[in-house]
Amino acid sequence: MTQHTEPWPAGTPCWTDLVASDLARTQEFYRQVLGWQYDDPQPEHGGYCNALVEGARVAGLSPADPDRAGAPPVWQVYLAADRIELCAQRVLDAGGTQLMEPTEVGPLGRTGLWRDPAGAVFGMWQSGAHTGFEAVDVPGAVVWCDLTTPDHRTARDFYATVFGYHYEETGGDGVPYATFTVPRGDRPAGGIGGTDPAAQGAPSVWSVCFQVEAVDAAVDRVRAAGGSVVEEPFDFAYGRLAVVAGPDRESFALMAPGEPG
Repeated sequence: MTQHTEPWPAGTPCWTDLVASDLARTQEFYRQVLGWQYDDPQPEHGGYCNALVEGARVAGLSPADPDRAGAPPVWQVYLAADRIELCAQRVLDAGGTQLMEPTEVGPLGRTGLWRDPAGAVFGMWQSGAHTGFEAVDVPGAVVWCDLTTPDHRTARDFYATVFGYHYEETGGDGVPYATFTVPRGDRPAGGIGGTDPAAQGAPSVWSVCFQVEAVDAAVDRVRAAGGSVVEEPFDFAYGRLAVVAGPDRESFALMAPGEPG
């Protein structure tokens, strides 16, 4: 396992979390599917807990807030920010919308939520004691985050302006896709792509992909644990992938990385 204990470079997807309608049920689901363990819930933060792989933080889970009843369950992606207020102003200047202003999370860090001009919601995280993902390149950890949107050009321009993303085109089959690298980043940090032209009304959304040893076996665990399969396993240039959904019908991907074809 590769451990990461320093703050991530600005603009890098550095954390993901999920609000669960039944926290115990969701914890058990991901325990069965991804082998997660959990630290103790934090009452001062609404019962929030961290999912752990070999003791390293890989994601967050939180009980549902009664004040947000009806909010769609999604794995929220957070982008690293060195100075969150400055980044927030750049978001507004570039045409984004603030949904939650920057807020202190005790000594852990600062966070907020925004919507980009293409319609996708993203968070930002300025590290304190909590630096974000602590495990990479290991089953159970996040292996990739990306944004899919019908308006990929607007999205790419926005994130390049706010975070300095540099893009490399990799798309095919008529669907545009580009990986992005952030300033001070040493490898692609994620991707931004278009949606299938035949998919009318496709949303703009950031998505998360978790690494597993074997995708087909992980999909079997999803079914056994009460989840569902959105897209059956398939091979692609970088490994094998499936899209599934958890207890609250939250969508996420499972990937077993392989050598590029």
